[in-house]
Amino acid sequence: MIGHTNRKPTREGVIQAAAKVAAILPPTPLLPVTIGDTQCWVKAEVLQPVGAFKIRGAWHRLSALSDDEKPRGVVAVSSGNHAQGVAWAARRLGIAATIVMPHDAPQVKLEATRALGAEVVLYERPGEDRDEVAARLIEARGGTLVHAFGDPWVIEGQGSAGIEITAQLGRQPSRILACCGGGGLTAGLALACPESAIVPVEPEGWDMVGQALAAGEIVPASPDAPKTICDALQPIATKPINLAVLLGRSEPGVTVTDDEVRAAQRFAFAKLRLVVEPGGAAALAAALAGKVPLDEHTVIMLTGGNTDAASYAATLAAGD
Repeated sequence: MIGHTNRKPTREGVIQAAAKVAAILPPTPLLPVTIGDTQCWVKAEVLQPVGAFKIRGAWHRLSALSDDEKPRGVVAVSSGNHAQGVAWAARRLGIAATIVMPHDAPQVKLEATRALGAEVVLYERPGEDRDEVAARLIEARGGTLVHAFGDPWVIEGQGSAGIEITAQLGRQPSRILACCGGGGLTAGLALACPESAIVPVEPEGWDMVGQALAAGEIVPASPDAPKTICDALQPIATKPINLAVLLGRSEPGVTVTDDEVRAAQRFAFAKLRLVVEPGGAAALAAALAGKVPLDEHTVIMLTGGNTDAASYAATLAAGD
C-alpha cells in the first residue's frame, strides 16, 4: 500500500523538493575526506535537525498534503529515522502523526519520536508485517500513509540531497555511495544526479535492493536473514516504485559486514569528528573496505547519527 496515487517520482519533483527543503533548512556540509591516497567527499546528513536525511522526504511529502488530507493526519512505518523526520515535519505543519515502529528500535529513536509529539505504535520484528499494521491503523482512523521509501514524494525529497551536492561540488559526482534500506535515497539520488553512478550499500544478508537489481524483480528477505547492527537498513523488500527508478540506472549493490560498519563509525569519529549510527556508516564502510573505486568526485553519504550512547561507546572502545 503506497497511498492513493499512481504518481511517479521525477527529476522535476526532486528539484521542487530541493527548493522546499532549502527554504527551511541550511544545506548539510560536504566535507573532504582522504581514504587511502584519494581525497573524496562525505555528505554529512548526520547534522540534520533530526540527525538523518529522512527529514527531506518527510518534509516534501507532508507539505504536499491537500487541505482535505491534513486534518486526517499521517501514518508512517519506521525503525526510527523516518519516524523522526515525519514527526518533525508534522509538528511544524500542525499535522497529527502516528508512527509504527519495531519493538526493538533503539530507545534513543523511540524517545526522540515521542518527544516530537508523534504517537508511537509498536510491532514485533520479526513476526509482524509493519505495512499491515499501518494499513489497519489507516482503515480504523483514516489518514495518509507516508511510506519510508515506497512513496513518490519521499523519493523526490531524499533526492534533494543530490541537488545540494551538485551545487556544493560544482558538478554532478562521478559516483555516489549511498547507505541503502528500501531504496528511497538511492532512487532519489538517481533522479537528482543522472550523470552520477549510484552505488547502493547494504548490510550482508539484507541486500534487498542489490538482489532485486540483479534479479530484475522484487526479492524478499530470507526468514533466516542474519542479525545486523544496521537497524535502519532492514526492510523486508524494496518496492516496485523504487526498483522502476533504479533498474538500468544503479550500479550493482555492495554489501558490508558489521565489523566493517564499526570500523567506519570509528573512522568518522576520529577523522571527521562526526557521530554516525551503524546504518548511516554503511556507505563509508564500503569505501574504507575498498569495495568501490573512489576518485576526487566521489561522494559518500553519511545518512544518520542516531545511536545510543552505550553501544556507540562500546564500538569506539573496541577500536583502541
